[in-house]
Amino acid sequence: MSGGAAHDDPAIDGLQVYIVGGAVRDELLGLPPGDRDWVVVGASPADMTARGFIPVGGDFPVFLHPRSKEEYALARTERKSGVGYKGFTFYTGADVTLEQDLQRRDLTVNAIARTPEGELVDPLDGQADVRARVLRHVGTAFAEDPVRILRLGRFAARFGDFRVADETLRLCRDMVAAGEADALVPERVWKELSRALMLPRPARMLEVLAQTGALARVMPQLHAWQEAAADLDRAAAAGLPLAGRYALMCRRADARDALSQRLRVPTDCADQARLLPLVLEALPHAADAARQLALIERCDGLRKPQRFIELLEAAAVVAEVDVAAWRARLEAVRGVDAGAIAQACAGDPARIKPALHEARLRALAPG
Repeated sequence: MSGGAAHDDPAIDGLQVYIVGGAVRDELLGLPPGDRDWVVVGASPADMTARGFIPVGGDFPVFLHPRSKEEYALARTERKSGVGYKGFTFYTGADVTLEQDLQRRDLTVNAIARTPEGELVDPLDGQADVRARVLRHVGTAFAEDPVRILRLGRFAARFGDFRVADETLRLCRDMVAAGEADALVPERVWKELSRALMLPRPARMLEVLAQTGALARVMPQLHAWQEAAADLDRAAAAGLPLAGRYALMCRRADARDALSQRLRVPTDCADQARLLPLVLEALPHAADAARQLALIERCDGLRKPQRFIELLEAAAVVAEVDVAAWRARLEAVRGVDAGAIAQACAGDPARIKPALHEARLRALAPG
């Protein structure tokens, strides 16, 4: 089957080009199309550059279209040559077929191609798994790349009505038992986890990682993942930003700081994970101005008001919190004119701090 028919686009006219992967899958699911990835069959790097394509690939030839800037990758095969997700050698000769390229992909639903004219090429029957809502690995080569366990969890988080095929779960367990998951570096774990946390069903990534045994390898501090999972799905429904979702995931974790350090998470995520338990502990007792001010100050809410509000919004996922009332309190405290108080106490600098404290308490007192 050829994608080499004439096109309006002279850059690809005469080339065998196919749209592959997520764009085809999402189209079959009736979802809005995202970025399109293209595979080119029967061409060489010299052919691509001669047509004006811009080479950007590192490990294997990838090119940007001269006008659309969409990515076009030469069809390739992969061979395992070492441990972990970087231990591969690639072959991108002009004799690599589309079917061979599709065979190296992770899941059958991601191994469907479409010609520019709309004809589907589906040698692995990924359409059947789309219809059946099944995430199934393409072949035994799946076991050669431990990142695919993380991606499987992320896809489960994105497509909440899909189940993971039993044989795929078994293969992932075998991979973990063989030590493949131990080769995953923190940056790659966080990249996939952070993307999954922002999806509609983030709990499913934790579920898949736990079912495969990978969770204990990549996030050993996250023992109470079932409780965290329920919190995460509520956080997703509430539209929380990443830092709040991560903080809720870590709420019952052993050694939250150690987990944040292990994953090398951004500072705002680590800070919210550290502060959220303090907020949840203090909120039930913050009925008077003194305790309200103490909580605001403990969370550095005067200097970082947005973070304080986000902490309250995260707390509201698992507790009764009047975020609007706290927002008003924060604004009242921040409205105190510290400069005027300092000027009034200019003759006695030691009075500035207690005077400012009293003024903030008065701002919080019922009118």
